[in-house]
Amino acid sequence: MVNITEKIKEKLARLRAQLLEPAAGAGSGGGAGFDVSKSGDARVALVGFPSVGKSTFLSKITKTKSEAAAYSFTTLTAIPGVLEYGGAEIQILDLPGIIEGASEGKGRGRQVISAAKTSDLVLMVLDATKRAEQRALLEAELDAVGIRLNKEPPNIYLKIKNAGGMKITFQTPPKYLDEKMIYNVMRDYKLLNCEILVRDENASLYVYNKIDGISLEFLDQLAREPYTAVMSCELDLGVQEVVERIWKELRLMRLYTKRKGVDPDFSEAMIVRRDSTIEDVCDSIHRTLKDTFKHALVWGASARHVPQRVGLGHMVADEDVVSIVAK
Repeated sequence: MVNITEKIKEKLARLRAQLLEPAAGAGSGGGAGFDVSKSGDARVALVGFPSVGKSTFLSKITKTKSEAAAYSFTTLTAIPGVLEYGGAEIQILDLPGIIEGASEGKGRGRQVISAAKTSDLVLMVLDATKRAEQRALLEAELDAVGIRLNKEPPNIYLKIKNAGGMKITFQTPPKYLDEKMIYNVMRDYKLLNCEILVRDENASLYVYNKIDGISLEFLDQLAREPYTAVMSCELDLGVQEVVERIWKELRLMRLYTKRKGVDPDFSEAMIVRRDSTIEDVCDSIHRTLKDTFKHALVWGASARHVPQRVGLGHMVADEDVVSIVAK
């Protein structure tokens, strides 16, 4: 029964992938501009209806000048920019405005949604002066093709190993996923030596722009909603606060390395994901570093004393200083 269930899931995944592909004969250059290579430490996709301020926001927080104007469909391709924050380089992807029926291919919707699926965070930009149902309409278009926003989907970290069997760890127990199901899926793919961490994360941030056009009462109401930030790009209000929320939702951490007898270099941070271990740090430096690993010395919030000698399984914290000691 489990194998049949997994086959059904695989078939649904294939059908969903076909849905996201550009329709055949959709016009010349149907996918032009959407094939943007993922770069930096994380990717954020700006999603929203036309003329909500995505392009202006991109220009405000990066050095990229995305064309902006007071009429619909100014952006016709995916325009990438780089946000430098906390020592990290975060790729910001300005996507063309979505229209109703995007999940069915209207308005190049398939390409837009496909690009959004590759992001680490969907930043839904909304017009605070427009009708309230715009958010629900956008969520419905994304949900139709499997992008479930802020519904606590399992975020799964997978590391393939050469030996050691399968290690499955739950940060918080998901409602519809258990260890047996994960084991069966990995077995079907012949991945019997691996480390899996299942954690719940919020997949999106709702950002209401143009707050200078609404009442203070309505502004206060919006600002109190969960997973929500407010701003006015035109008046440059709240933009930096949105950037700070992006950093928080991406769950990135800064680490600093130290060599023996040398002070740590705080001018350049190593960026890793929250819940990373010393083993992840080693892999980030060089994939063969674990082969000569003896222990690590850690200074910072994750250390019980300073410095603490730790092994590969030690979980690091933001702004820790790490020194790797080889055999």
